[in-house]
Amino acid sequence: MMHGDDLDGLQREQARWERETLQPALTRFPERRPVFKNTSGIEIQRLYTPLDLRHSDYVTDLGFPGAFPYTRGVHASMYRGRLWTMRMFAGYGTAEDTNLRYKYLLSQGNNGLSVAFDLPTLMGCDPDDALSAGEVGKCGVSVASLKDMETLFAGIPLGEVTTSMTINAPAAVLFAMYVAVAEQQGVPLAALRGTLQNDILKEYIAQKEWIYPIRPSMRIITDMMAWCTEHTPQWNTISISGFHMREAGATAVQELAFTLYDGFTYVEEAIKAGLDVDAFAPRLSFFFNAHNDFFEEIAKYRAARRLWARELSRRFHPQDERSLWLRFHTQTSGESLTVQQPYNNVVRVAIQALAAILGGTQSLHTNALDEAYALPTEFAARLALRTQQIIAHESGVTDVVDPLGGSYYLETLTNQMEAAAADYFRKLDDLGGMIAAIEKGFPQREIREAAYQYQREIERRERIIVGVNEYVMAEEEPLDLLVIEPAVEKRQIERVRELRGSRDQQRWERSLEVLRKAAAGRDNLMPPLIDAVKASATVGEICNALKEVFGEYEEPLEL
Repeated sequence: MMHGDDLDGLQREQARWERETLQPALTRFPERRPVFKNTSGIEIQRLYTPLDLRHSDYVTDLGFPGAFPYTRGVHASMYRGRLWTMRMFAGYGTAEDTNLRYKYLLSQGNNGLSVAFDLPTLMGCDPDDALSAGEVGKCGVSVASLKDMETLFAGIPLGEVTTSMTINAPAAVLFAMYVAVAEQQGVPLAALRGTLQNDILKEYIAQKEWIYPIRPSMRIITDMMAWCTEHTPQWNTISISGFHMREAGATAVQELAFTLYDGFTYVEEAIKAGLDVDAFAPRLSFFFNAHNDFFEEIAKYRAARRLWARELSRRFHPQDERSLWLRFHTQTSGESLTVQQPYNNVVRVAIQALAAILGGTQSLHTNALDEAYALPTEFAARLALRTQQIIAHESGVTDVVDPLGGSYYLETLTNQMEAAAADYFRKLDDLGGMIAAIEKGFPQREIREAAYQYQREIERRERIIVGVNEYVMAEEEPLDLLVIEPAVEKRQIERVRELRGSRDQQRWERSLEVLRKAAAGRDNLMPPLIDAVKASATVGEICNALKEVFGEYEEPLEL
């Protein structure tokens, strides 16, 4: 970075270039629009030079990979030593169907499992619940009982894979099932590796798949943190997720700010519950979206690492440097996929995946070309995985740590993203924190307005979406799609009813009563949850038992 006389000289040279070279060129070839902005509304200049970084310091702002403030990565050698985990999100139909897909993906080089649950499971409902009608197995796998979880991982040794489970309100119930399956397989709990999404705050903000009010939900999460700290020390108890906020319409800055502030909130709540920050913070992970604006996304990931390290240090004073590491999973943007000209989605996903990798992700899911229509076919899922593998082994971008580091544009944009997110932090602090802000509807309104403005830009053709509002085709080629037959729902209903007729009724009733007492008191909820799933209590029955104690969340109408 340049200083003093060097910058003065550069400023004179830039002025001469603008006068003698740029202005004549603009007269002949005017720019496409008067102002260029990214999705966060940050104005993009035509050129970046060291003048834009005159107030930056290399050591304090960029540093070195694996060293504070981790702008350039949390690991010193990054992908030169180990590639990111290629974790393809998968789940559909019955546990048998998904188990076959997992084994197929593992055979094709997938090195981490990621469970997509269907909507009834996500909402804590059994397949035969009236609210489940028409949704069983449709957007993910139906898991209603421990038997389903056993089938889901049959023939897959849990001590040898890492598993991510995208589940939130009933997360503790599904994790209890996973723990029970591991015990059946003889896997020591300390050997379990993986991540539970378990991020309930973003449900109230964006995804809307809640069950209980905010405060009891936070109690469930802190109970899990405490239990996992003792019993499953390699398991990431929460994946703090901005992905769903972005899918709901958040800008990149909003995704960055609200996600990190949710993380601060979980840390604060865990400390209030009596946990030491260094006992759990090293096992917090994050989940970000990869959207289409290439440099904005890379800057977002780099700013996230730096902000997390700086703010966690300032707010909570951890002693273990691993508490300051922001490790994250990335999924390419589902919202950006189009029904029109679906093969264009292959290109979008490749660009988004490259941004995530150049941004230093620890694991990655690449969406399939047909996911704007349905769950992916085997062909589409394989092509999505191959996209990652080609980037990893053929592009050369993994040979250098943070290869775009030092770019005048990228570093300036990283600084701007950090400053914009810090402004949101101040607003959230003034509102009394994220829980109070959610109750007042602040992040919900911010995302709603951003989504509206983005859509208006598309409708006014200020933002071009290829195949949607430009380069449109009159006819589209049909795709072969994965279809979930109605028989799946019928089969799952029969299974859950058969389970209820064959289990030990007394043990089942006793386990739920113990769970209710623990919920009404202060005992950790994980042991009674594990006992309940072993007693063949279903997801819906367990969630309903907790509802009797905690109640249900209702979003305020004024939002």
